[in-house]
Amino acid sequence: MSDAPELPKEEEEEEEREEEITPEPEDQSDDSSGEEAAGNTEMDFLRNLFSSTLGLGSPDKVLDELTLDGVAQYIKSGKCKNIICMVGAGISTSAGIPDFRSPETGLYANLQKYNLPYPEAIFQIDYFKKHPEPFFALAKELYPGQFKPTICHYFMKLLKDKGHLRRCYTQNIDTLERVAGLQGEDLIEAHGTFFTSQCVSFSCRQQYNLDWMRDKIFSEDIPRCDKCSSLVKPDIVFFGESLPVRFFTSMKMDFPLCDLLLIMGTSLQVQPFAGLVGRVSKGCPRLLINMEKAGQADPLFGLLGFGGGMDFDSDKAYRDVAHISTCDDGCLALAELLGWKAELEELVKQEHARIDVQDGKEKAGESKGAAAEVSSAAPAEPEEAEE
Repeated sequence: MSDAPELPKEEEEEEEREEEITPEPEDQSDDSSGEEAAGNTEMDFLRNLFSSTLGLGSPDKVLDELTLDGVAQYIKSGKCKNIICMVGAGISTSAGIPDFRSPETGLYANLQKYNLPYPEAIFQIDYFKKHPEPFFALAKELYPGQFKPTICHYFMKLLKDKGHLRRCYTQNIDTLERVAGLQGEDLIEAHGTFFTSQCVSFSCRQQYNLDWMRDKIFSEDIPRCDKCSSLVKPDIVFFGESLPVRFFTSMKMDFPLCDLLLIMGTSLQVQPFAGLVGRVSKGCPRLLINMEKAGQADPLFGLLGFGGGMDFDSDKAYRDVAHISTCDDGCLALAELLGWKAELEELVKQEHARIDVQDGKEKAGESKGAAAEVSSAAPAEPEEAEE
């Protein structure tokens, strides 16, 4: 028998009803779980922020293998629709235009005849304004119209024709990308171009076209403005000048959308151009076609897990491919893997033949013009007296 007194039945039923409708006290652990979840969310946000900013973490691997064939398979997969090309002087050497930094054949190694205080002075704006003669003497040797685009230039044209090219960012001033068929909207001429020129006077800025500048340079006149007589300089970027505004605005739009970065013929030593390799997403594959590896991250930063620089050889490499060859050979090899080799070779053959015909017509016209000038300048022979 229980020691507890029995309750009347009505009171028992009332107590049961109160127990049913009385809410149980909230478990304090729920509040702490919510706070913990919020904290985790904040930590995830910060972790992702640092990951995207500093290049930390392990993004998904896009290429099946870190080889040229792996890149070709990726292009053929249909997932690669926004290729950005970054190119330098190495893509034009096979056209006969020297690069800048090769120890014996580079441009800077062969400027002694201009008696410069140091090789880079030929592209220094302050030196140019005082001594324009060396630059224009060099410009005559390198002037556009004397060289044909290379296999590499036409490979980029093929990328455009097949709908893969988003943009070509070039350091070159030789305009061969334009000669190969890329248009102004396809190009970011990061270091300017010979295609246009303008007066250096801030109060004038009269603009001139390629033909006007060519006539001045090949007549060995120092180009001076028709309006104010100040120097006229091609729109190439000298040391001491800012890069074109379009370079900065376009890179912000283009690089987040890039799904393959194709880097060719550049040492990746000149900023801010070289820094573009770090502007693509962490998952974007990057292919370098060059005579040597370039743009690699500092080993110390690599150990710390910082991204941005190229990583071809470490155990953590997952997206960067280096194909060591000339740019032309590399493009031919990639074209062959893509099934485009015959098409590329035919394009080069046809375009070079067209340029030869066009040059022949221009030279013939110049010869006729020169002959006409000589004829008009020659004194008239005296008429024979009538007998």
